[in-house]
Amino acid sequence: MYGYQEIYLTRKMDDIVLDAPNTEFELNDAEMHVYARQILLEGWDIDAQEKLKYSNICIVGCGGIGCILAELLARAGVGKITLLDPDTIEISNLQRQLAFIPQDIGFYKAETLAKRLQLINPHVQVEYHNQAMTPANAAELIQQQDLVLDGCDQFATRYLVNQTCKQYEVPLISASAIGLQGQLFMVEGDSACYHCLFPQEEQTDTALRCADSGVLATTPNVMASLQAHHALLYLGLGQMPLRQKLLLWDGTSMQQRILKFAKDANCPICQAR
Repeated sequence: MYGYQEIYLTRKMDDIVLDAPNTEFELNDAEMHVYARQILLEGWDIDAQEKLKYSNICIVGCGGIGCILAELLARAGVGKITLLDPDTIEISNLQRQLAFIPQDIGFYKAETLAKRLQLINPHVQVEYHNQAMTPANAAELIQQQDLVLDGCDQFATRYLVNQTCKQYEVPLISASAIGLQGQLFMVEGDSACYHCLFPQEEQTDTALRCADSGVLATTPNVMASLQAHHALLYLGLGQMPLRQKLLLWDGTSMQQRILKFAKDANCPICQAR
């Protein structure tokens, strides 16, 4: 029906050109049906879908942003998803963290979300870690990824993720949400980084979290959808619309702005790289 069995596209991966068919990364009949609406998109097709299938991503934080982000990318067909979060589910999480229900209270977020993703799409591989990212495990968790997606609510973790991604040259898409506002940007290659945009030594209120300031149920889900969309553009098509740009979303006015920002010549993270 789709003619995909005769299509063997040459792709370059790790400097090895694969001319022969590789059954590990080809889409099977079931996957062709699941992703049919994406494959029909002009400019996307089977090639982009196969790129998703052999992509590895790490999602840092399985809260308001991480829940919908992980589900959207699993449904879209990202091949391997690694989830990282040390927290357990609380009743206050149910207001915005769409992966969880009252019966999940007390269980680990990462593990519960991983089980949900496997039910939603058995074609993707899901790995989870019920632990925080630390200087001791950051390199192991990040260096083999094709993309890292940060949606955590801890400033220390955000700076650590940024530093490790820059060190190992792993692209990073970072999203945040609080109240009725959200931010989104991408770090890739020699672009400006999170520290360039928000110098750590200048942060005076590093304890600002949803638990302290509140958040509307929709805000993290809006930002997660934008983050997932950008991830698909990058993984499937190689596009980076927010590289070295900051997207600001205001849920009160329903307005969105995109601002360019420059690399800080004195940034210790960029200089170390």
